[in-house]
Amino acid sequence: MQVLFMCTANSCRSILSEALFNHLAPPGFAAVSAGSFPKGQVLPRSLTTLQQAGISTEGLRSKGNDAFAANPPDIVITVCDKAAGEPCPVYFGPALKAHWGLEDPSEVEGDEAAIDAAFNATLAIIERRCNALFALPFNTLGHDELQRELDRIGTL
Repeated sequence: MQVLFMCTANSCRSILSEALFNHLAPPGFAAVSAGSFPKGQVLPRSLTTLQQAGISTEGLRSKGNDAFAANPPDIVITVCDKAAGEPCPVYFGPALKAHWGLEDPSEVEGDEAAIDAAFNATLAIIERRCNALFALPFNTLGHDELQRELDRIGTL
């Protein structure tokens, strides 16, 4: 199952989601990320946060959603409010779509400890949601049931 995490800039929350999802994913699951208006570079603090958590940053890059036109995802998850309000491109076709909104830790002001805490809190929310997704009984869930579960997980 291929999951696409979308955000506007694809430099922070969607990158954190992609990396952590792939770190935790059981066989058969893979995540990628994209931005509706990609920044073109990953926020250095995102990479540092992942590295400090022991999560690989290899291959992470900021990219647009057109990069997946030939390989559409099964699930598209938006992680910021700006991306949630944008229409998913047509080529995502029958992909299930859910919004797992996350506060932007890169907008936190304060000292290094406060900023680190914000990034780590975001990573903890992503981990909780990914683990809830992996715990679903995919072989017994219909399309509508899976959609409800994806929406529920976005509130955890």
